[in-house]
Amino acid sequence: VQLQASGGGLVQAGGSLRLSCLVTISGFSANTMGWYRQTPTKQRELVARIDAGGRTYYDDSVKGRFTISRDNAKNTVYLQMNSLKLEDTAVYYCHTVPPVIKWGPGTQVTVSS
Repeated sequence: VQLQASGGGLVQAGGSLRLSCLVTISGFSANTMGWYRQTPTKQRELVARIDAGGRTYYDDSVKGRFTISRDNAKNTVYLQMNSLKLEDTAVYYCHTVPPVIKWGPGTQVTVSS
């Protein structure tokens, strides 16, 4: 699996989780990487991205609560999620931006009240 996301789980609203994604593709450090999420009723959406220079972008729905980062030495991308809301419940995936290879399995995040 070239995009192995982990760190999901069940958390109460207001809580935090940290997702990790081990990326085994060549040229990782040169790629813009992103975290996407998908629910059964919504299309997969990009919620955060980080480019090769460390510049970040966040969807309005997560801005101020989520933080994306990367460790090029470890070929890993992270997503720190704070102040989680019920509507953050989804399967989270990491991928390049734009996505160019097969999607990995993702990691389930469930936020309960």
